[in-house]
Amino acid sequence: MPVVHGFDPPERFVAGTVGPPGQRTFFLQARTGTRIVSVALEKQQVQALAERIDELLDEVMASEQNEAMIPAVAPLGLDDSDPLEQPIEEEFRAGTMTLSWDPADERVVIEVFPYTEAAVVTPEQVDEDFEEPEPDEVFLVRIPAGTARAFVKRSEQVLEAGRPSCPFCGNPIDPDGHLCVRANGFRRRDP
Repeated sequence: MPVVHGFDPPERFVAGTVGPPGQRTFFLQARTGTRIVSVALEKQQVQALAERIDELLDEVMASEQNEAMIPAVAPLGLDDSDPLEQPIEEEFRAGTMTLSWDPADERVVIEVFPYTEAAVVTPEQVDEDFEEPEPDEVFLVRIPAGTARAFVKRSEQVLEAGRPSCPFCGNPIDPDGHLCVRANGFRRRDP
C-alpha cells in the first residue's frame, strides 16, 4: 500500500516557486494545521494542471446534469498571494498526475504520483503492453470548486512571474541578455 499524503480539503493548496527567474523550482503545497506537504514539479506540469482544472470546471458548469454551484472565476475572498510555507521539505518529484470531479461532494480531486524511471516508456515500447509500477506514495488533494478556481488564478500569476518572453522567438530572456535565433544570433539595437 502506498503512503497517502491526503488533504480533504486542505486549509491551503497552492503552486509556488523558490529561486530567481530562470532558476526557479516549482512546488505544489498543501497545508492543514501544522501539517505541510510539498511536491516538486516542472513548470509545464503546473501550467498543464491549472489549464486542465479550469477546463474541468467549465465542463462541469456546462453539464446539464450539474447542480453544483461552480464559480466562473476565482471568488474574491479566496485569493492567496502569500509565499510558500517554510521550511520547504520536498516529499517527492511529481511524475504522473490525475484530475477528476467528484459529484457526490462537489470537489476537484487531484492525485500526484512520484516520478520513477520505471514508468518512462521509450518510443520502441509504445506498442508493447506496459504495466506501470505501483507507486510508493501519492499526494491526494480534494478541493471545492471556488478553491480550485483560486488555485488556477494563482498558478497563472506564478507562471507569468518568470522571465519575459522574446517577442520574436518566444524563448525566455535572461537578465544578462538574449541571443535570438530568429534574429540569426544578433541582438536588436535600439535606434
